[in-house]
Amino acid sequence: GAGAMAAVRDVEIDPEGTFKYILVRLQRPGGGEQRDIVRGTKAAEFHNHIFEKVNPEMEKLGYECKCLGGGKIEHNSKDKKIRVFGLSTGYGKADHSVTVEILKKEYTDYEITWSDDKK
Repeated sequence: GAGAMAAVRDVEIDPEGTFKYILVRLQRPGGGEQRDIVRGTKAAEFHNHIFEKVNPEMEKLGYECKCLGGGKIEHNSKDKKIRVFGLSTGYGKADHSVTVEILKKEYTDYEITWSDDKK
């Protein structure tokens, strides 16, 4: 029901380090509600590894997933800074400005920036 989408967290990223991330759009089949979520982890060697994990989880909850692109996140928890940059070879570059807005919801006391730099 309507609660299921609320139960999906906006952001799930590693607490520290630099790693790949993807921006994923969740949608109810046939339209209706949709929202974008951020997922990133060092465990993923490639961006599609993240999507291959997220997609079945979301399908179980009744969502269609579309990857809107990817990049990298540098998460410095000590200084409370997150930098979003880079791109995904397979999915293309996510709109990092959208990613930053989503991250700000979760990391309210962080300085969060983005750029199109590759490194």
